[in-house]
Amino acid sequence: MVAQAAHDAPPYPSRFFGAPERGRRIGRVLRLVARVRSLDEDLIDRIGRRMYSRDELGAQLVRAMRRDRADGERVRMAQFHQALEHGIESVPDAPEPLRKFFAEVDQVPDWVDFDLLERGARTVRRMGRTTGDVLLQLALIGGYRFGGPADLLVETGGLTGSTALRRLGETKKWAVAVTQPGAMHRDGEGFKLTVHVRAMHALVNDRFERNGRWDVQRWGLPINQTDQASTLGLFNSTLLLGVRALGWVVTGEESRAVMHLWKYVGWLMGVDEDWLFDTEREQNVFNYHILRVQDGQTPAGAALSSALVEGQLDVDHGRFGGVIGRYTRLRLLSMLRYFLGKRDMRDLQLPVTPAWAVPGIVAANSVKSGLLGRTRRGRRYLERAGDRVVHRDLHKTFGNGSPEIGALPA
Repeated sequence: MVAQAAHDAPPYPSRFFGAPERGRRIGRVLRLVARVRSLDEDLIDRIGRRMYSRDELGAQLVRAMRRDRADGERVRMAQFHQALEHGIESVPDAPEPLRKFFAEVDQVPDWVDFDLLERGARTVRRMGRTTGDVLLQLALIGGYRFGGPADLLVETGGLTGSTALRRLGETKKWAVAVTQPGAMHRDGEGFKLTVHVRAMHALVNDRFERNGRWDVQRWGLPINQTDQASTLGLFNSTLLLGVRALGWVVTGEESRAVMHLWKYVGWLMGVDEDWLFDTEREQNVFNYHILRVQDGQTPAGAALSSALVEGQLDVDHGRFGGVIGRYTRLRLLSMLRYFLGKRDMRDLQLPVTPAWAVPGIVAANSVKSGLLGRTRRGRRYLERAGDRVVHRDLHKTFGNGSPEIGALPA
């Protein structure tokens, strides 16, 4: 479903192509990987215009939540949770907007192959800590180099180390959930959390479109189709590029499976279907065009990056926590140097250190994926080891508490 464009706005927000030379520099490697010879002007135009487009199905649901209490078509949050957990038929006299929303998300597209989804999930789980490294360093902090989404994150709160780390933990929890066995079936946690996040995004969009705190002419809509599609690209092809750069061997079949997993996740999230891709090459071409039109960095990017880096010192690492925290911080900085380079780290106001941690990681990953990953027993071992790593990481963030993702109002 292609979302509807906002009315009474110029074709593109002013952030569009806000820093063309910077985008060209940062996208140099991706251009070579994607084998892009020249920009696709039609795609560039759609990227700019969809900065004013939203997930219209989610927006309709939220508008129904804002109706007067006496309105029979008003959707209550309790009804949404009931439908999400037990199906729309479990909601007595369900309002039509709620039925329409779940009729969409409950209908599995013909192209979904659940066996391929499971293979993609297992592939990601085998990568263990390397997945988290790439998503934090190249995807998340790397994304803070551009204005827009980082500024929205600041507006919604998240500049302190503890808050930033908790939000990172919530994202990790969701990413882990979608890779668990059977998670993307209707009764799976990955499915439910993805639909939950879609509703959360729609609520944020609605709030910031109406509260006057968001500069739509500069940034586009708060959570727009372009930013959603580009964020999805961080979890599939950017992840695969990053783990390869850290020595992980990814086969063509594994690549196809990971792309398929995130294609379905993106569909459930409400990303326009023509921006859901089957292959790394297609996604990388799209990602390159996204990079080229980005704005420059804003103070929000540096503030968020610093919060995540310095926040490593506040994580409960258990025994010898102070020493482990300092090591974790230095390891993070060394890998950021490898992925982002000196210039971008200085732009983010981060200390520049040698990439000392990377050679050992590359060597270990080459052995894990190149030797253990080629046998069935070895793959099972890597999956179990990966599960232990991510669950231990989540425990450091949330302790014994429940990692509640983007709590929706009652």
